[in-house]
Amino acid sequence: MVTVELERLRKSYGDFVAVDALSLSISSGQIFGLLGPNGAGKTSSIRMMIGITMPDSGVVRLFGEPFERRLLHKIGYLPEERGLYRKVTVKENLALLGQLSGMTYADCVVRTRRWVERLGIPEWIDKRVEEMSKGMQQKVQFIAALLHEPELIIMDEPFAGLDPINANVLKDVILDLKRQGRTILFSTHRMDQVEKLCDSICLINRGRVVLQGGLREIKTSYGSQFIQIQYEGDGDFLARCALVESSNNYGNYAEVKLRPGVDSQQLLRAAIESARVSRFEVMEPSLEQIFIDRVASTDG
Repeated sequence: MVTVELERLRKSYGDFVAVDALSLSISSGQIFGLLGPNGAGKTSSIRMMIGITMPDSGVVRLFGEPFERRLLHKIGYLPEERGLYRKVTVKENLALLGQLSGMTYADCVVRTRRWVERLGIPEWIDKRVEEMSKGMQQKVQFIAALLHEPELIIMDEPFAGLDPINANVLKDVILDLKRQGRTILFSTHRMDQVEKLCDSICLINRGRVVLQGGLREIKTSYGSQFIQIQYEGDGDFLARCALVESSNNYGNYAEVKLRPGVDSQQLLRAAIESARVSRFEVMEPSLEQIFIDRVASTDG
């Protein structure tokens, strides 16, 4: 079953086209990553998906039906911008948001206590939101998206403001939701999280799809023209080397894409002439490398 289907969505603001003929589908029970650089149209697409804005043209289908507002009670939404009332307590915020999603006050209180325990913030339940750090507020916003037990969960930058420990807590919750059969869409710049969590992705740039499909199939299709190099010394040879199509160099570590037909051993010999190589591995590309490669090719 397909939970979300977008068919040729278009949205413009004056002369600026934010989303241009976007089509994608998300199968039930998937974790799906909507990716793209800043200004690519990710948030605009999400807002049309849940009726915050309406498309200029195209069709949104949710749970096999054309979009209607009555379907929103089956959706949980974590926006990039926090939407909490800063002057009231965590419990009061979640009670209000839960009731707006159709819950009773009593159910809101019970589920709120369960969630604050799970996310490690029970001592904050009666504190005002303005007293909390950005990371703590993100946890509360996360709870608000899940409190009414939605079938589809949409998260815009869910790991923003979180340290690695708390990001790991949210990761565990997301995986548990997947095991329960929920469908999860998230938009993020955290390629490491996408690579570990997502079943499928859609990469957009300038409002258009440039790559989509199953993550495993996408990475396999890139072949073995990617190299990881750990080295000491002069890494400038990568920028000068005619064997290299593109590289992402971090100083003493680089991810390299070879030109078609190049033997990896040629690059190894060139690397040894310029630097002390401690690691040289032919591998599938990282999602970050694919992201950079495809966005650069469409910008060019």
